Amino acid sequence: MSDEIAQLRAEVAALAAKAQQAEDYVAICNLQAAYGYYVDKGRWDDAAELFAEDGSLELAGRGVYEGRERVRAYLHHLPPYGDGVLYNHMQLQPVIHIDSAAGTARGRWRSFMMVGGLGREARWGEATYENEYRRVGETWRIALLHGYMNLYTEYDEGWHKAGVKLLRSIDGLKPDRPPTMEYEAYPSAVIAPYHYDKV
Repeated sequence: MSDEIAQLRAEVAALAAKAQQAEDYVAICNLQAAYGYYVDKGRWDDAAELFAEDGSLELAGRGVYEGRERVRAYLHHLPPYGDGVLYNHMQLQPVIHIDSAAGTARGRWRSFMMVGGLGREARWGEATYENEYRRVGETWRIALLHGYMNLYTEYDEGWHKAGVKLLRSIDGLKPDRPPTMEYEAYPSAVIAPYHYDKV
């Protein structure tokens, strides 16, 4: 009987761990999707609040911004949302590895972008995110968001003609650290480092 009870306890513990990991997976997916939706509509403060207080952001080779308030400052330097502005950042294709006991996770995502302003420009974009997440209290937060821009091109020309060179800086805002990887987007080949060797 004692052996059976011990086995049942082990099975319950294993199921509880799996259930926790499933809950964490959903929470991280919702967190990343919320980031995309907030960016879509220029809700910069809401997007910044998704980061841990010491979280960091690095996008398109523009350097690293460290801490939630620096992330907020970076986001507020992006174009404001309004009539005639399109800034869609869809968060797709997640590969997530979670250590529920430690409260940490890593995720790889693809972001597909439609960016433009009426009468000014229209562009396609696509990036790979390699992110880190951390549970803060009972809530998951972004600990590191790193977007490697694979493609940025004019809508009316398409990628069969050319790509748009990456903008390496934000007017009026310097990064806290230089980029962790020097690269150029399409037509140059870009492979963002993988946080995993196998799934």
